[in-house]
Amino acid sequence: MAKADTPEGGPKGGAKKKAAKKPPVRTYERPRGGEARSIADLVPEIGRTAFRKFGFVQSSVVSRWREIVGDRLADVTQPAMIRFPAGQKAGGTLHLTISGAHAPMLQHVAPDIIAAVNRFFGYAAIATVRMTHGQVVPAAPVQPPAMLKPVPAELGDSLRDIGDPELRTVLERMAAGLASAPKLPKIS
Repeated sequence: MAKADTPEGGPKGGAKKKAAKKPPVRTYERPRGGEARSIADLVPEIGRTAFRKFGFVQSSVVSRWREIVGDRLADVTQPAMIRFPAGQKAGGTLHLTISGAHAPMLQHVAPDIIAAVNRFFGYAAIATVRMTHGQVVPAAPVQPPAMLKPVPAELGDSLRDIGDPELRTVLERMAAGLASAPKLPKIS
């Protein structure tokens, strides 16, 4: 083999031809994470991870406990965790923290609590309830904000037929917002 030959079989001058070619232009890609996301989109994911660590599949069980079981039971109980059998999402055990001497009463209403939670999930997620004594701080009842402007009469009549109070309130607010004159944002 001659020293002038390169491993590719050509003369030494072939290397200069390769150096003359420019590499293809790459488009800019963001290094990690894709598009920018707002904090409001990230917070539920962070909360979901924390709740799962402590045994909650759905964080809404904690945040909506008062709606699920009612005011009377929500004042003396607090969900601690939900444990499911390995590999299943049904037939789980709801662990409740209860305050004071409410255990005998809660043993009698445990089937009602199970039914309410299963109704919330939409399937038989909970099969048993385990109770532990502890300190329960009752959460303040959630009161909807007062309407600032009255709803126009022609819209108010058509919304009275809606049975769901939350939906009716949202539609009234939307109608009031559409009826009012648009305001420029205040910059300070």
